[in-house]
Amino acid sequence: MQQFDYTISDPMGLHARPAGQLVRQAAAFKSRVTIRRGDREADCTRLLRVMALCAAAGETVTFTVDGEDEQAACEAMRAFCAESL
Repeated sequence: MQQFDYTISDPMGLHARPAGQLVRQAAAFKSRVTIRRGDREADCTRLLRVMALCAAAGETVTFTVDGEDEQAACEAMRAFCAESL
């Protein structure tokens, strides 16, 4: 299992477009990818659950990646966050 924190820098927060891109990115891997904001957690392959976190600009979220391709998935998710969130 691997984890990393990311602070949302998009002024609009984690809104529909980047949330959809996040879901597609997470679905490309066999590993389970989750995102946590405070005490709420969502499976990154479930768009409505990701959007329901209501992660705003400046908030820190925690990604957890667990599974057979977790190293590649974690690196890809970090890169996605840096480019899109």
